[in-house]
Amino acid sequence: MHQPSSSNTRNLRLAFFLNLGFAVLELFGGLYTNSLAILSDAFHDFGDSVSLGLAWYFQHLSVRGRDHNYTYGYRRFSLMGALVNSLILTAGSIFIIVKAIPRLQSPEVTMSEGMAALAVVGIIVNYIAMRILQRGHTLNERIVSLHLLEDVLGWVAVLVGAILIYFTGWHVIDPILSLLIAGIILFNVVRNLREAIDIILQKVPKDIDVDQLTAELSDIKSVLDVFDLHVWTLDGERIILSVHLVVAPGLDREDLTEIKNRARERVRAHGIGHSTIEINLPEEEYTDEPDR
Repeated sequence: MHQPSSSNTRNLRLAFFLNLGFAVLELFGGLYTNSLAILSDAFHDFGDSVSLGLAWYFQHLSVRGRDHNYTYGYRRFSLMGALVNSLILTAGSIFIIVKAIPRLQSPEVTMSEGMAALAVVGIIVNYIAMRILQRGHTLNERIVSLHLLEDVLGWVAVLVGAILIYFTGWHVIDPILSLLIAGIILFNVVRNLREAIDIILQKVPKDIDVDQLTAELSDIKSVLDVFDLHVWTLDGERIILSVHLVVAPGLDREDLTEIKNRARERVRAHGIGHSTIEINLPEEEYTDEPDR
């Protein structure tokens, strides 16, 4: 399994400065060209910059080791960045929609040449930042890299739109592009937000078949029953399991060690890197609070 490292933090830091620098350029460019598509994307990129800054901070926290306060370590802090990122993008998309609708009825003149020039720079900058983050493996980096991919595609659309405005004079293309970009962003934000919420709610990871895993553990020699099996993911990467195995009476320490080793082998085959396996005898009473 991939472990968080300082390289993940460096990736986010570099993407942050690239995005922030271009957002400033974009803001002045949007005002100069009177393009709502570019101006709206400038606010969107400022939101991305805030999100990247938070993601950078949370990722920095997530590489810390465990301590007395967080016994699993700080890996889940990266999820906070993913959640804040999604919420900011949602607010930014709503802002774009509110500003674009009036311009559908009353289009304003835009400077198509300036739009095209900014679009080319936008494609290059966002593509570089996206490629940097694609080196990472955390959910946080994946979500941010997807946002940057959307930005690349959005800038391609702006470039095409600028060319069409230049040759046709249809300035209504500018607010239409804004609405299309906002719609794509909202669609993907909902999908990514759902994944982050599933992790927080400790949903079984999608690649884990609990019934199959239970059957494989039950098939171990001298295991009579498998119960209270829980599987969840800490941060979208590290999968954790806890389970109770009821074993036949009369087994010695060597037999019990062998059962645990076999169980861990089968668990690891499913990509589960951290497991807690408790051995119970048939006569033992399970005293933990039952699930409700």
